Amino acid sequence: MPESRIDERTRWLALTVLCLGSLMIVLDTTIVNVALPSIREDLGFSETSLAWVVNAYLLTFGGFLLLGGRLGDLFGHRRLFLAGITLFTLASLCCGLASSQAFLVTARAVQGLGGAVASAVSLSLMMNLFTEPADRAKAMGVFGFVASGGGSIGVLLGGVLTDTINWHWIFLVNLPIGVLVCALSLRLLPTAHVAPEGARLDVAGAVTVTASLMLAVYAIVNGGNAGWGSAQTIGLLAGAVALLAVFLFIESHVRSPLMPLRLFRLRNFATASTVGILWSAAMFAWFFISALYLQLVLGYSPLQVGLAFLPGNLVMGALSLGFSAKLVLRFGIKPPLVVGLTIAAIGLALFARAPVDGHFVVDVLPSMVLLGFGAGIAFNPVLLAAMSEVEPQESGLASGIVNTAFMMGGALGLAVLASLAVARTNTLTSSGEEHLAALVGGYHAAFLVGAIFAIGAAALGGLVMRSLPAHAPEESAGAPALASE
Repeated sequence: MPESRIDERTRWLALTVLCLGSLMIVLDTTIVNVALPSIREDLGFSETSLAWVVNAYLLTFGGFLLLGGRLGDLFGHRRLFLAGITLFTLASLCCGLASSQAFLVTARAVQGLGGAVASAVSLSLMMNLFTEPADRAKAMGVFGFVASGGGSIGVLLGGVLTDTINWHWIFLVNLPIGVLVCALSLRLLPTAHVAPEGARLDVAGAVTVTASLMLAVYAIVNGGNAGWGSAQTIGLLAGAVALLAVFLFIESHVRSPLMPLRLFRLRNFATASTVGILWSAAMFAWFFISALYLQLVLGYSPLQVGLAFLPGNLVMGALSLGFSAKLVLRFGIKPPLVVGLTIAAIGLALFARAPVDGHFVVDVLPSMVLLGFGAGIAFNPVLLAAMSEVEPQESGLASGIVNTAFMMGGALGLAVLASLAVARTNTLTSSGEEHLAALVGGYHAAFLVGAIFAIGAAALGGLVMRSLPAHAPEESAGAPALASE
């Protein structure tokens, strides 16, 4: 459907389609976690090989985000969104039907590839659909809720499906949703596309940055097992840095770079990307470390773990879908971002006092509510800040960079926090602490560092981010919004 012919009702229906596609992809970063014990028992995974059910997805998702965003700018955002959703849906079917370890891990890698392509262009499609300030703020609130709440919703849904049916359905549930998203996308999403003049695909840049990101993700997600000081981890990270240096050299010399380095001269874009890394690391402390505390310390079932996240999800949804947009329109980007991240940091810090014999109402619920409140307020301003200064023809690339920042932040944060928790637990165990007490001590250390990540993100946003007028963030993406400054 040509963009000029899209009426108001169709725009919001199109946003629903984009959110369904994004939710399906975001869910798969966390939905498998509560099902991992069942998958291990059914397919005979070892403790080490089981991690690849998660890592294979993270590896390809993080590696192909930038390339997916650039392909969307060159060949059309709708076309790439459809290709990504189709690939993701077919891979989900293969995951659900998997009866061997190799087949499941391979299908998960393909899932990550499809998810990367669709995610890299979905934000661009949303930004192009909504150009009016008030509508864009509302739409970004909905989109932000899906992006920020999808991880914790995945924990809930994974617990429900695993407990009531079996683990296969955490993947098979994507099939009808994917078919519906593809069908509605063909009818509702705009087909209008103008490629940047003289633009060509930067093959050398695509190969080097994708290889660099995949090496980095591989090193990060395996750092805990191989050892952070091991030759494997150091060698992989050094290789990733070397490839990144080659990529930056290429980008500064080719006519049509995959990632124009001038984007990082835009203060809000560079700051929001860095804030996204820290914020995503803190959010993964919430999703994963708190889930481990509930399961391994308090003895919750997968379904109970999912239900424990429900209050935070409800608060996050209520704020993201209305209140956050009003705050941005009233105060601009910076104040809601700083306040939201600070509240989330307090929620994580409260988790750092949760005892071995904790009670849900006293020791879990307050943190969940505060984290939901903080995430519901902060996520919308982070995305708006990232896209506020970007030219429309580069929105797909910018979206890919922002998604890459969140993905790398999450992977790095998870690896660091998990390794920190294990190291602290081992130290406490060797000093004579009882097992559960040592386990909780490790989680406390991870929660405190997660809180530091969130506070760091708040400080960075408050001190460095450009303070735009309240109406500017929602104007059409690009430099004109900043012309008066």
